[in-house]
Amino acid sequence: MSDPVDVRKALASWVGYLGEIGVRELDLGRAAPPLAAPPLEAPPGEAPPRPPAGLAAIRETIGDCRRCKLCEARTNIVFGVGNPDAELMFVGEGPGADEDARGEPFVGRAGQKLNEMIRSIGLTREQVYIANVVKCRPPGNRDPEPDEVATCSPFLFAQIEAIAPKVIVALGSPATKTLLGTRSGITALRGKWGSFRGVPVMPTFHPAYLLRAYTHENRKLVYEDLKAARARIDESR
Repeated sequence: MSDPVDVRKALASWVGYLGEIGVRELDLGRAAPPLAAPPLEAPPGEAPPRPPAGLAAIRETIGDCRRCKLCEARTNIVFGVGNPDAELMFVGEGPGADEDARGEPFVGRAGQKLNEMIRSIGLTREQVYIANVVKCRPPGNRDPEPDEVATCSPFLFAQIEAIAPKVIVALGSPATKTLLGTRSGITALRGKWGSFRGVPVMPTFHPAYLLRAYTHENRKLVYEDLKAARARIDESR
């Protein structure tokens, strides 16, 4: 039989790790693939290893997710795409129809616009990392609801921790509110630096908004935001 002291130590280590990646509540009523618990003991002279936190381990943890109601109508889980060591990360709100069909974020018309935005500051899609707050498509492309964000955002937070970008660009209100923990919308926060766990965050308009309101002024504002993000990265080198 396992020593109760060892069991308590393992549970304490595991709960501490969940807190680090942003999990605040445990829903014990839903079946979900568990993360691998850390070993109870480490070799002499070594720190106890943490559970795997790389992108592959995070995706494995998500599994065939049934944690919230968004699973009911999805085709594919849309995890993320890009350079796992990216200096610049883009975060949107959730997949649309094209993304749900392909299992990749930002591949429709908004994705093409995002690719243009990335190229405007001298980068390519392959050099950055792109993800969303929620990994399944909200019905009718509505904004994710608070319970959905609360359930899924810890996986985004774990992705950010694994990638360790120098700058995050938050695309639109849901992403900005999630990362900055604010109720203010994108109109009030666009172009103003914020921070997520020490990582600078630049809120800007979502590419889908640019497609709807394709004005010279809006394009200029977004370009200024992206230039500021690129400059922040260059200054950190």
